[in-house]
Amino acid sequence: MRITWRNWAAPSALVLLAVAGCTSTGTPDDAAPEPGASASAAGARPAARVCAGPAAGPAKPPPGAVVVDPKKVNDLAAKTRENPPHTTFWLRPGRHTLEADRYAQVIPKKGDRYLGAPGAVLDGRKKNQYAFGGDAPDVRVSHLTVQGFVAPQNEGVVNHGSADGWVIEDSTIQYNSGAGLMAGARQQVRGNCLRGNGQYGMNAYKDGDSIRGLVVEGNEIVGNNTGDWERRQEGCGCTGGIKFWAVDRADVRGNWVHDNRGTGLWADTNNNDFRIQDNVIEKNDGAALIYEISYNAVIRDNTIRRNNWVEGRRAAERGDGFPFATLYLSESGGEPRVEARTDKIEVSGNVLEDNWNGITLWEGADRFCNSPANTSTGDCTLLVKRAKWCAQPAIARTPLYDDCRWKTQRVDIHDNRFALDKAVVDCTKLCDRMGLLSNYGTYPDWSPYKGERVAEAITGRQHNRWHDNVYVGTWNFVAHDPSRVLDSVQWQGTPYQQDTGSTFDLRGGG
Repeated sequence: MRITWRNWAAPSALVLLAVAGCTSTGTPDDAAPEPGASASAAGARPAARVCAGPAAGPAKPPPGAVVVDPKKVNDLAAKTRENPPHTTFWLRPGRHTLEADRYAQVIPKKGDRYLGAPGAVLDGRKKNQYAFGGDAPDVRVSHLTVQGFVAPQNEGVVNHGSADGWVIEDSTIQYNSGAGLMAGARQQVRGNCLRGNGQYGMNAYKDGDSIRGLVVEGNEIVGNNTGDWERRQEGCGCTGGIKFWAVDRADVRGNWVHDNRGTGLWADTNNNDFRIQDNVIEKNDGAALIYEISYNAVIRDNTIRRNNWVEGRRAAERGDGFPFATLYLSESGGEPRVEARTDKIEVSGNVLEDNWNGITLWEGADRFCNSPANTSTGDCTLLVKRAKWCAQPAIARTPLYDDCRWKTQRVDIHDNRFALDKAVVDCTKLCDRMGLLSNYGTYPDWSPYKGERVAEAITGRQHNRWHDNVYVGTWNFVAHDPSRVLDSVQWQGTPYQQDTGSTFDLRGGG
C-alpha cells in the first residue's frame, strides 16, 4: 500500500496536526441555515441525516434469495462459497459473525447481492480484518450494518480489494479500524452512514491503478479518524472523512460531512474531473476540503461552516502566519490537456460561514516531479509519464519546465458568500485570511524554479481569479508570499486586481 505524504508546504515547513476532541452532535448546527442552503439555493439537495435513521431493509427475503442465519457462525461466508455468481443473500435480523481468524472474510462472486433485514449486523468482533474482499465486480451491499473489523492502516473493511462496479447503499459502516470501505472503478456509495472509523470513512484508492468513475451521494460521513493518525505519524496525510487518490471523474454530492478529526474531504494526487456540490461540510477539525496536486473540478453550491477551528487555532497559537485554509487548493488547477467535464477549477455559489480562514491557493516552488521535496514520492504529473524525465538540462526548457509542475492555475472563484464573525470563532487574528501565494524556491540545487518565479506566476500569470463574491466581516488577503498581507483595497488594486465586482461588509463581527 502506497503512502503519499502530504505537503502543506507552509514556509515554516511545519505541518498541521490533528488533535483530539472530535465529537458528533448528530444534527446540523441549529443556529445556522438548514443543510443544503447555498448562495444559489435553487436545486440544492438537503444534507443526509442518515445515521439517526438509516433506511430499513426488506423484512422478508426477496424471491429466490439465500437466507443467512446469524446463529450459525460463518454462515454468510460459507453460503457465498456454495452458491453461483449473481446470488442474492438476505441476512436475517441479528448479529452475524465470521470465523475467529483475522483473515476470515466474505469473498463475493460477480454480481452477488447482500441485503440486510432490519437489525442485521455483520460484526468483526475485533477479530477479523475484512468484511467483504476479493476482486469480483458488480457486487451490491445494502441495508447492512458492518462494524467491529480491524483493518490495518490504509486498508478497508468493505470492498477490501477495490473491485470495480460495487454499489454500497443504505448501510451503516461504523467503528472499524482502517477505512470503512475502499473504492473501485464505477463504484456508487449512496445513502450510507460512515461513522467513527479509525482512519477514513472511505479510502478511494486502488493499488497501481486509477479509479475511473465514482459516485458518492447522500451519505453522512461523521466522526472518522478516531485513531488520530496525524498525531501518530506526523505529516502522513493519511486521514479524512474520505480520501481520494488518482480518481478520474467523481461526483460528490448531497453529503453531510461533519465532525471528522482532521480534514472532511481530501483529494490527493492526480485526481481529475471532480464535481463537489450540494454538500454540507461542517465542524471538521481541519479543512473542509483539500484538493491537492490534482486537476479540473467544479466546487459548487456547498454549505461550508465552522471548519478548521482545531487545526487552524493550533497553527495560530504557534505563531504560524501561513493561511491554513478551510478550502485549500494545493498545486491544483485547470488543465485543458487533461480530459474532463471542465478545463478549470470553478468555485462558485458556496456559503462559507465562520470557518478558520477561507480559501487558499498555494503552489510550492520546490514541489515538482523528481524533486526530493515532492512528498508524493514517485508520482509525476498527468502530463509527464516518467518522473525521471524531469531533470536537468531538459527541465529548464519547455515543455518540461511547465509540465513537470502541478500548477495552481485557471482557478475561478466567484459568486460565493464569505461570512466571518470572530466572536463566534473565538479568534482575534490569523483566522480571517484568503491566500494566493507560493514560497521562495530554494531546493534542490538543480531546480529551475528558484527564487520568486513560482510566486510571480501563481499571483499574476496563471489565471487565478476571485470576482463577484460577497464578504461579511473583516477579511485580509495573503498574496505572492506569506509576508504580504493585504486589506481589501490593496487586494482589489494594482497589481493584484482581485475581487472585481465583489462587495465587502464589515458588519458581522470584527
